Amino acid sequence: MLKKLKRLSGFILLSLSFAVPSVNAETVRLAVTDLVGLEELQREFGAFRDKLSEVTGYDIEFTPVTNRTAAVEALRFKQVDFVLTGPAEYVVMQNRADAKVVVGFSRPDYFPVIVTLADSGITNVKDLVGKRVAMGSVGSTSRHLGPIQALADGGITPMEDLELVHTKVPVLWESLKRGDAAAVGMNHTEFRRLRAQEMENGGLQPGAFRVIARGPDLPNDLLMAGSHVTDEQIERLRDGFVNHSDELINAIVNGGGTDVDKYTGMRFISNIKDSDYNYVRSMYATIGYPEYSDFVGD
Repeated sequence: MLKKLKRLSGFILLSLSFAVPSVNAETVRLAVTDLVGLEELQREFGAFRDKLSEVTGYDIEFTPVTNRTAAVEALRFKQVDFVLTGPAEYVVMQNRADAKVVVGFSRPDYFPVIVTLADSGITNVKDLVGKRVAMGSVGSTSRHLGPIQALADGGITPMEDLELVHTKVPVLWESLKRGDAAAVGMNHTEFRRLRAQEMENGGLQPGAFRVIARGPDLPNDLLMAGSHVTDEQIERLRDGFVNHSDELINAIVNGGGTDVDKYTGMRFISNIKDSDYNYVRSMYATIGYPEYSDFVGD
């Protein structure tokens, strides 16, 4: 009888070890640079986090960061393992944190635009000299650095020739309509969304706006790993993206968030080259940060 009980106990323990493998799952920490606060992370990327955990076997834990600089420092000092970030932050991370690329998030129509009102008489970048131009948050690739570079590519020196102000995108949009800003800089996806909302809400029609400059398509957003993360951990995540690409994309786009519309139609890209980000390095040179502007070769 005692032997039977021992065999039964062993069978139960063995069964439980297979039934609840997540108890011993390895925990990795994930941050997203555009989002502040655990509630926002959960709302925008909770479904993606859950799916990524499912396909990799890792217990993925959100780590909120207060801003882009904080994300770089968190990666540098091993307070977070993986960071989903934009091209501008990638350049800084490569410079300061020796971070490693896991996978790229290729976004369609991801480029900056400079927008004016069609009846303003402003038809090119040089018409903006001496005027106020509103942009998004400082350090954003597509709302700040990209628009600045598009202006510079148009033949002016933005930091000297313009009165630059930074604010949230809905505020800068209203400032353009009121005439408080002669032009605004943002990414093309946001511009199309705001223009469509204007028409739907009985506001200005699409023809009321003019794009006077646009930059090239920007490099991919990236999932980055800290220098302390092992090659095995990186490969397990990368395999998850390769083998479950459509599931993870659906989890991002259809997960219930509001800020993830920018990823609609996206693809994961694995062949990322550091030189792909040289245009971003030129942006840092334009705004006066030469320490992040050293070009790299192929």
